Amino acid sequence: MFETFFSTYLSSTIRFLFLLAPFFVVTMFLALTRGLPAAEKSSIIRRAIVSAFVLGLILFFAGPLLFDAIGITLNSFRIGAGSLLFLTAISLVNSGTRSHATGLPEEDRDDIAVVPLAIPVMIGPATIGAIMVYGAELKTVPDVTGGLLGLVSGLLILAVLLHLSGYLEKVLGKTGLNIMSKISGLILSAMAAEIVLTGIAGFVAATEAASL
Repeated sequence: MFETFFSTYLSSTIRFLFLLAPFFVVTMFLALTRGLPAAEKSSIIRRAIVSAFVLGLILFFAGPLLFDAIGITLNSFRIGAGSLLFLTAISLVNSGTRSHATGLPEEDRDDIAVVPLAIPVMIGPATIGAIMVYGAELKTVPDVTGGLLGLVSGLLILAVLLHLSGYLEKVLGKTGLNIMSKISGLILSAMAAEIVLTGIAGFVAATEAASL
């Protein structure tokens, strides 16, 4: 049981971390908080991480309920969510940004922690679909526990990177952060392909079983 839990936890941490596109989030955080005092930046990071966790937690358990309510299968949703995630990956590879998060307004800074930092910079449409798919795939208590802790760990790692964003900018520069975002996009594209192919394989298997 422990091996199953640890394996799920480790894979979920890696999955969620790349789904959050951490280096893109760091780039956007630097742009949105330029000139703000350190204390305010820390407050924004805390609120953004908590907001992303609450949304991620809801999505993690909402998948099966939503699928039943709409009348679609997990395999169909895999194909749709994976396709959307692949488009996001292409955007990251091409420009280093998520396609849905470009041109975000910077003039209204009353509270950027929830919008746009948590949504849609951290958790955008493609990430929403992927979280719902991963949550629906985990059935046993050890797997669900490992998945949830993976989500928490991914967000904590992102929080650390955001706190170190100024240092990362000095070391990597804007070009370096952009390159890291592109690399994240390549990994996301592989994750998206896996989701889509799993959905297609499951759909074909279910169709063949129904025809027997």
